[in-house]
Amino acid sequence: MIRKLPIGVQSFESLRKDGFLYVDKTKYIYDLVHTSKQYFLSRPRRFGKSLFLSMLKAYWEGKKELFEGLKITDLEADVPDAWQAYPVFYFDFNGKNYQVDDALESVLDQHLRGWEAIYGGDGQRSLEERFQNLLKSAVAMTGRRCVVLVDEYDKSLLETMQNQKLAEHNKAVFKGFFSTLKSYDEYLQFVFITGVTKFSKISIFSDLNQLNDITMNEDFADICGITEKEMKRCFMPEIEMLAKKQKLSVEECLQTLKDKYDGYHFHYESEGVYNPFSLLKAFFEKNFGSYWFETGTPTFLVKKINSSSFDVQRFTNEKLYSNEKSLSDYRIDNPDLVPLLYQTGYLTIVGYDARKQRFTMGFPNDEVKYGFLESLLPVYTPEVAANSGKDIYTLDDCIEAGDTDGVKDILTALFASIPYTTENNPFEHYFQTVIYLVFTLLGKLTKCEVHSSQGRADCILESEDYVYIFEFKLDKSAKEALEQIEEKGYALPYAADERKVIRIGVSFDSKIRNISDWKVLTE
Repeated sequence: MIRKLPIGVQSFESLRKDGFLYVDKTKYIYDLVHTSKQYFLSRPRRFGKSLFLSMLKAYWEGKKELFEGLKITDLEADVPDAWQAYPVFYFDFNGKNYQVDDALESVLDQHLRGWEAIYGGDGQRSLEERFQNLLKSAVAMTGRRCVVLVDEYDKSLLETMQNQKLAEHNKAVFKGFFSTLKSYDEYLQFVFITGVTKFSKISIFSDLNQLNDITMNEDFADICGITEKEMKRCFMPEIEMLAKKQKLSVEECLQTLKDKYDGYHFHYESEGVYNPFSLLKAFFEKNFGSYWFETGTPTFLVKKINSSSFDVQRFTNEKLYSNEKSLSDYRIDNPDLVPLLYQTGYLTIVGYDARKQRFTMGFPNDEVKYGFLESLLPVYTPEVAANSGKDIYTLDDCIEAGDTDGVKDILTALFASIPYTTENNPFEHYFQTVIYLVFTLLGKLTKCEVHSSQGRADCILESEDYVYIFEFKLDKSAKEALEQIEEKGYALPYAADERKVIRIGVSFDSKIRNISDWKVLTE
């Protein structure tokens, strides 16, 4: 029997009435409501923020029938004033184009007009005055304080990051409008604001010091996303169907799901959570696709990484560090990309040094790792199109076949497409980056280790029939590269291996910006 998976469902009421599967997160409503009053939560896109906010809306509107059978009905059983209806102001900033003048004001005006039809108001006043009047009118009319829910507050800021004038304008609009949440606190029962990022220097945070940021709070680490226990408890039939379709055992299927979609950590001691969108899509499609990544290519981030000469090898060599303050706030003019990469879901916490109070950052899983690096490669080799015969998949075919001439031809084509280099982006930077990207991406298809430390080969590739040992030199001979393979004994671990060991010394010339010499030694 095929069950209804809530892919893209953002309405809690629709989810419950239409019989979709639901991972019960309602205990967090109880924790939030009975702990504090005003909250902020940052999570990556498509991580369930909108659905959680919709659930909060249903709770504050007193729709108890939607919560039957869920954890919160037990938790609230002895709460005398539970399930009372409050006036709810739900600001949804999704689904709009903010790259035009006055777009943000138009969205705010549209929301306010809808509520003014209920509570009355003067549409000729300023946006903040209208909001203030609505709060007062709603309290006077209902006898209860107001609930304010804000979904994706930063949508207009993220969309205008490359238009500084418009971005500053939108920040000023927020400064005036949401400062009401501080000055009109007496009219507020509960406030919950979500977004992908927490931009610093915006009044919504600098003025609202009463906002409780739970983004990196361990108690709320899995408020969005799906834990392994939740996945096994709620989706075992889907896991079994996926395993059957892919001709895997259930254990193998679970491991593949974990490698592909798990690994997000929003506190250094929390368990990992699965990306809910990709996980549900994998169950629906019965395939291990890159679903979350395909819904939004990080074009802006990729361009910024390239222009900043960022060492992309740090993504996987555990040399990417940050601290809690940096990860919690992001400035548009910040040259450090790690906080934005973390908040947008491309990096996560993979370690913590308590003495140094320092996080180690890395890719959460294979979907993000390979998707992100695949989107980087065309920036560094723009003239090599996919399926051109000079791409990663063709290179893998050559490696599987032991075709060293084919490997050389494809690598030469890749380096020939490197754009003109400058002082800020010298060839050495491109040379190292392209090697790293090409061979790390090959790791998706075949066993591959890429090294940059001394005493180890630059790259070792293992296929069913061959072991390749690569040593790369810049402005030195391929002969020297081969000699280093021998002198350092890089091939010794494979002495008893039945596969053919192929040593390849590669020389790059910084003047011609390509391979100048290539020597192969085969046993």
